[in-house]
Amino acid sequence: MRVLVTGGAGYVGSHVALDLAEAGFEVVVLDDLSTGHPAAVAGLPLERADLVDPAALARALDRLGPVEAAVHLAARTQVGESVARPGLYFRTNVAGTLNLLEALVARGVRYLVFSSSAAVYGEPERVPIPEDHPCRPTNPYGQTKLMVEGMLQAYQRAHGLRWASLRYFNAAGADPLGRTGEDHRPETHLIPSLLLAALGRRGPVELYGTDWPTPDGTCIRDFVHVCDLARAHRLALQHLAGGGEGGPFNLGNGRGFSVRQVVEVCRRVTGVDIPVRSAPRRPGDPAVLVADSQRARQVLGWEPRHPHLEEIVSTAWQWHRSHPDGFGEPHGGPALPY
Repeated sequence: MRVLVTGGAGYVGSHVALDLAEAGFEVVVLDDLSTGHPAAVAGLPLERADLVDPAALARALDRLGPVEAAVHLAARTQVGESVARPGLYFRTNVAGTLNLLEALVARGVRYLVFSSSAAVYGEPERVPIPEDHPCRPTNPYGQTKLMVEGMLQAYQRAHGLRWASLRYFNAAGADPLGRTGEDHRPETHLIPSLLLAALGRRGPVELYGTDWPTPDGTCIRDFVHVCDLARAHRLALQHLAGGGEGGPFNLGNGRGFSVRQVVEVCRRVTGVDIPVRSAPRRPGDPAVLVADSQRARQVLGWEPRHPHLEEIVSTAWQWHRSHPDGFGEPHGGPALPY
């Protein structure tokens, strides 16, 4: 099967592209390179295009050639930025996806796996969170992901596009073979920020809120290894192609760690007393997010192979130590304008 991976030069996307290629899929990559890196998918066909530009998107898809399926990861992903710049998020994540869906349907694409997020749930009523939990996102980022899921339902009814939406919690870690890893500029994710501080590449890491209603006052999150996420995309695609039922699937380990606990694990793994400092809460952050991933386990046959936080951090540490400057390249272009 020939598969298009949008956002395939990014952090999760590059791991997905490599996993699919290793499994025998013919992979082609589309990325605007605003945050992605060509080196992350070296050897795979790559076209640069912005999903918000329908003409550029069509030209790029024509150059890449026919595909049977798509894995859609291209999106803006920062909660705080979405609160400050909601227009950027609705334009990129919603309007851009609409352009993509129209282009895929016009080309007869049959299956789509969508990179969604636990942010669709908002502040949870119960933990761990199942897929039938009410969806009340507390930030524009989560709103855009939920809107796209609604669009996918409509496109299946109207056009027969079969879809699965993978609501993952906190992606972390890196390819154990060192082929790709996490290289955001600037880096805002907790684990890579702590590891960059351990390398002396940045100053103290901010703990956003130390007065949350949790045992140690910091947010609690469910961390899942990026390679486990990548494999779930492949399993979802194979499940759809085999006639299986789609819809939403949570992806997480089912265990929450507080920010302070993550700090201590990173200190143990690196052997460095990583400096941190308290900072105000970020708008739109829920206090606790932990996944109930039973549907993915039962329907897709998915099981995390790297469930332990120390192992997740260790693979990320291996990547950052061997790539202290990330991919060592400038980004392909600026972030999209507001």
